[in-house]
Amino acid sequence: MRRIGVIGFVIALFLFGGFASAGSPPERFKTSLQRGMEKGLHLDEKAAIAEFKKAIDLDRENPMGYACLAIAYLFAYETAFEEKEKKVKEAFFLRAVEDALVRAEKKIEREPRNGEAFFAAVIAKMARNRYEIILKNYFRAFRQAQNVWDYLEKVQELDPENYDVYYPMGIFHYYLSQLSGVTRWITSLFITPGDREKGLKELEWAAEKGLLLKDLAQSNLVSAYSGYEKKPDRALPLARRLREKYPENYNFSFGLANILSDLGQPEEALSIAREIADGIKSGIPPYRPELWPRHSLLLGKIALDQGEYDRATEHFNQALKDKAPYNARIRAYALLRLGMIQDGRKEHKAAEEYYRKVLDLEGAEGTAQQLAREYLDTPYMPPRRR
Repeated sequence: MRRIGVIGFVIALFLFGGFASAGSPPERFKTSLQRGMEKGLHLDEKAAIAEFKKAIDLDRENPMGYACLAIAYLFAYETAFEEKEKKVKEAFFLRAVEDALVRAEKKIEREPRNGEAFFAAVIAKMARNRYEIILKNYFRAFRQAQNVWDYLEKVQELDPENYDVYYPMGIFHYYLSQLSGVTRWITSLFITPGDREKGLKELEWAAEKGLLLKDLAQSNLVSAYSGYEKKPDRALPLARRLREKYPENYNFSFGLANILSDLGQPEEALSIAREIADGIKSGIPPYRPELWPRHSLLLGKIALDQGEYDRATEHFNQALKDKAPYNARIRAYALLRLGMIQDGRKEHKAAEEYYRKVLDLEGAEGTAQQLAREYLDTPYMPPRRR
């Protein structure tokens, strides 16, 4: 269930066209939402929130403005480094979710076939789902996911030409397919069966035919192709496009560098790593010193992919020095790759110790732990290098 909520800002902020109700300036409303999304993808949190508030001022009864504002505050809450700041953003987030759902349900009650209102409710509910997962309220998150899926089917029924709806549907189908055992059986029974191929196809439809969803769907396809699918060549052109369009978004820079390393292009990967380092040193937002462990992880991966185990080990150990909770997944990947180095040296017993540390690491749920389980059963085999 945790993977359902891996949506953050770049996974849950989807459809913005056509949500202006009668009596509001439709184009201005739509434009503010569009600008908010773009500012968010540029990692300009304050500007994104300001644009969504402009949309709300244009139509205070339209749930979509509040739903988008909720996603922006959720992103701010997740990425805040100080506890006091997190508490403030959490309160704003919860208020925006409530505002969105109250207005969406009222509109649905008056207009039962209003697909736009259903979709606004979907966004707010997915945001709340992610929030419950962060708090480890997994049963609540599960119930939220059930309700979200029901609403998605309703949107698809009421507006079959809306290709944007395939984005969240693709997220559900693809990531539920990654579950196993009892968890997968339960989600199949009470939400929808996971389907990897169908999920990928839906994400591709959204990336190709969605109105304002292309960049978000492409971002998820980059993650899927380069991660679970192990097809970095499929991810490369999408990753290049996203970085070119959103150069301020360091997530796209990190992603592209990792893909280039996978494809045996260390020179270009290191060039991007140097650009990231320059950004961190500058201190110009959105770059922050807290990104150094992630940068060390990237340098370690590039070295690992080149078979330079000693240099990779140094970088991974540097990444492990940061004990902050928000960098738990960075530490998980560092431990995982230290285990991979041991497997590369034919020391599987030593590798197993690292893999078990990954599984024991609090807050590190995700791909790193899945790979650790795989490598415990089947030792990692380094690719043959030219």
